[in-house]
Amino acid sequence: MAIITISRGTFSGGQAIADCVAKEIGYHCITREELLAEAARQFSIPQETLDNALMTKPDLLERVGLRIRKIHYVAFVRAVLCKMAAQEGVLYSGLAGHLLLQDAPNLIKVKVIADMEYRIKAAMERNKFNREQAFTYIKEVDKSRDDWVKAVYHADRNDPQGYDIVINLQQISLAAACKVVDTMAGLDEFRITPESQKKMNDLVFASDIRAKIALDGHISDHDIEIKADAGIIHISGTVDSLQDADRLKAFVHNTPGVTAVESHLKIKP
Repeated sequence: MAIITISRGTFSGGQAIADCVAKEIGYHCITREELLAEAARQFSIPQETLDNALMTKPDLLERVGLRIRKIHYVAFVRAVLCKMAAQEGVLYSGLAGHLLLQDAPNLIKVKVIADMEYRIKAAMERNKFNREQAFTYIKEVDKSRDDWVKAVYHADRNDPQGYDIVINLQQISLAAACKVVDTMAGLDEFRITPESQKKMNDLVFASDIRAKIALDGHISDHDIEIKADAGIIHISGTVDSLQDADRLKAFVHNTPGVTAVESHLKIKP
């Protein structure tokens, strides 16, 4: 079965589509709140702290030093989401799901958009805002999320090329939009195969190791990437010193399930 992510702007109708799709095809719809609650439980971090880390971009000072930083919280959330997505029949509706799961197989990346009038009306109805309050709130939240995605993933979350399909609720009804996503989820190209299952298992393992490195807090890891291939772990990126590289390789090598470590690390000049 496919993994579905639904990204949207504030009050653009994405959650309504997510709920509709989940109901129609029997998927479990993971909300942002559920994801953060589970990450908070697994890593013993206040949910409010994780929420803040996924709302405000890391600043320069948070990218240096050897302490748990916002970028680490992202690793925790990603590890939990990958584990959840490995279960059969999962849909995630939340910020940057298509990026958090960008290496997942069978991934359908949906973007939901609507014009400002649609969004203002929805904000006024749901939050009892007046028109000016609704407009200001939407602009502020959009900017915060745009800045976060650029800082963490160096991407533009509004770029349509980052998605498989963009649905404009000004041009298509909610029921029709739901049917489009349902149809995509049933396509053969999104069905699980032994190859795609292996790829998902590798992603879960790699994201779990990345989170454990972040949790350690004593390893220079602000610019590293972890990939897994059936127990063989590939580490790439840049570290501050040869000692940091050795420490990182030793940490990964001692992780249960790792059979070999291939380092492609570079040392800062």
